[in-house]
Amino acid sequence: MPEGDTVYAAATRLRAALDGERLVYTQFRVPSLATADLSGRTVTSVRSVGKHLLIDVSGPDDHPENGAVSIHSHLKMEGAWHVHPLGRRWRRPGFQARVVLRTDRREAVGFDLGVLEVLTDPDSALSYLGPDLLAVDWDRAEAIHRIESVPDEKIGIALLDQRLVAGIGNVYRSEICFLRGVLPTRAVRDVEVGAAVDLSRRLLWSNRERTARTTTGQTAANARMWVYGRRGQWCRKCGTPIERGDLGPIGEDRVIYFCPHCQT
Repeated sequence: MPEGDTVYAAATRLRAALDGERLVYTQFRVPSLATADLSGRTVTSVRSVGKHLLIDVSGPDDHPENGAVSIHSHLKMEGAWHVHPLGRRWRRPGFQARVVLRTDRREAVGFDLGVLEVLTDPDSALSYLGPDLLAVDWDRAEAIHRIESVPDEKIGIALLDQRLVAGIGNVYRSEICFLRGVLPTRAVRDVEVGAAVDLSRRLLWSNRERTARTTTGQTAANARMWVYGRRGQWCRKCGTPIERGDLGPIGEDRVIYFCPHCQT
């Protein structure tokens, strides 16, 4: 499931393939960008911001400093970016491709992207996001302040609100609540927000370069998570069966896993 660490890893792969390279071919396979053509321009940077991925591209050759844009994508549930040498067969069906970017040596393809757009001012467009948990200049104090500004909100919902802190998804919020020993329905005012924020940063940071996410420190497929995806299985700490529920804004219920004994 794409969360901040997944997007960070995707940006790292794309940066290695595209950063500083001239695009010789671009194809956008969404109606709103059907006529867009960024060929001939140079990729100036690739970065992740929470769950968002930005590929910054220079302006035209005659005025590279003017007309610079960013290819903004969000993976949502099914999206992925693949990078490979030119001519290699795609690992997903062509009808799932939403954008194709080629340099002289490599090709990057975005499949099933939940969001794909070209922005002239990406920083303003994403200014609503809370502090990015994987940013080098991570603002811990601001993240704590934003979460504590909604004291009556359930902690499980607050952690998922990208306006408060960016990068956490369903997997991490279940694991964070378990490791902090709090039910996801507990109000923010009754939670040690600083400790939860610090744990969030550590978990995402330690997984940002892993191929298989783990919150237990174990890498075996059946041992990576404390509670997420383990409904009915025994809690690794107390032996109580793990439960599953739905928790999210009205009309946007999202799955949550928890131990009814270890979490209060």
